[in-house]
Amino acid sequence: MTPTSMTAVDSAVDAAVSAAPGWAAAPPETRAAALTSVAAALEGARADLVALADEETRLGEARLNGELTRTTFQLAMFADAVRAGAFHDARIDRPDPDRPNGPRPDLRRCRMAVGPVLVFAASNFPFAFSVAGGDTASAWAAGCPVVVKAHPGHPRLSRRTAEAIRAAGLPDGVFGLVEDAGEGEGEDAGVAALRHPGVAAAAFTGSQRGGLALAKIAAERPVPIPFFAEMGSVNPSVVTPRAAQTRGDEIVQGYAASLTLGAGQFCTNPGLLFAPAGLVDRIARRVRDVPDAPMLNDRIGSAFVAGADALAARPGVRRLVWPDDPSSTAPRLLATDLDAFDAAAAEECFGPLGLVVAYERLSDLPGVLAALPGQLTASLHAEPDEAADLAASAAVLAGRAGRVLWNQWPTGVSVTNAMQHGGPYPATTAPSTTSVGTAAIERFLRPVAFQGWPQELLPPPLRDDNPWNVPQDVR
Repeated sequence: MTPTSMTAVDSAVDAAVSAAPGWAAAPPETRAAALTSVAAALEGARADLVALADEETRLGEARLNGELTRTTFQLAMFADAVRAGAFHDARIDRPDPDRPNGPRPDLRRCRMAVGPVLVFAASNFPFAFSVAGGDTASAWAAGCPVVVKAHPGHPRLSRRTAEAIRAAGLPDGVFGLVEDAGEGEGEDAGVAALRHPGVAAAAFTGSQRGGLALAKIAAERPVPIPFFAEMGSVNPSVVTPRAAQTRGDEIVQGYAASLTLGAGQFCTNPGLLFAPAGLVDRIARRVRDVPDAPMLNDRIGSAFVAGADALAARPGVRRLVWPDDPSSTAPRLLATDLDAFDAAAAEECFGPLGLVVAYERLSDLPGVLAALPGQLTASLHAEPDEAADLAASAAVLAGRAGRVLWNQWPTGVSVTNAMQHGGPYPATTAPSTTSVGTAAIERFLRPVAFQGWPQELLPPPLRDDNPWNVPQDVR
């Protein structure tokens, strides 16, 4: 990486502070057009971007082309959300002197941009969760300038993406990029930017270690700020005995494919599976047939090997699929029994590692599932006529995860209006928010109520003439 000087970090944040009022006040079509222009600029640089990403991440051009398409689609989706304006949540209460509980004044409430947002780019999605990814796009849509801390895993791609963004013609200060030479997440330039008083909120996708360290800094500032960290999980999945008996082959194939997709380098990787004992060996045979794939870099590969070894050393855990070469990043599968399972083992090991917990009675699962830490996802594989009998397990899973799936695997995270990509701690630091989908905009807004204000001084979403044509809830 090319380290960013502390002076340059200050300049990037100061520029964002200067740009914030104008960007927040920009009409919806101006913001939407900017998002669309960035998408077009990325599309125009596709060949360069994908080639650079492949060189730096080893993810393969097919996967990277798909991810870039996801990224440009995401920008277009947020442009549409800006035009629609529902996220302003404009509420207008007309004066009512005869209200039973006392006179009501003219009161108007909407959500307003918080100000400059610092985005920490992720390693495993060099487009969709990086410089021009969902955090950046949703902050722009909210009306917030963005300063991105580039990830050291793909520095040249980060700079090339920044060039494309700047070519799109955004106003000065609406986008900035800082980078450092550190090996870990959030070192040097990122920490300096996080401590800058001009930063109003920050978003992070990465490890629990990195996320919690940065969240601590955000909380200990003289003026603490929201820190939205998505830190991964083991994404537990449950297979009922009926489902295993009825469509065991389909479940085995689906689990192995989801577990090893992209060398297991997804925060939604199904790393923990509760299954009937008879299914365990079948899963092992299928995982054993999956060829190994390169991981993002040697550091991540070494961390995967160390994490897998640590989990394998836990009492009651046995190795089902394990490479002869101890340094290999080939898929690994471990197994244990429900009686020996320790919820403390439910810690993400970034890569193609699965732990299968064999059980005998479905009635034993709710208590075990309730002891799991917070998760991004949880999945239940069952037969349709079992639904009524699974109410207890379903309720527990919904209480532990941000997204619960029925007869599906969690790896894919659709970019759509209703998506929830978040979950209870320690999956994230902000369980009520999402980093994917149009609701991601809400992270970078705060509600403000205006009581008795003249029309000329109200923000456009609250005016009677509604110049931005946003939905208004008028009472």
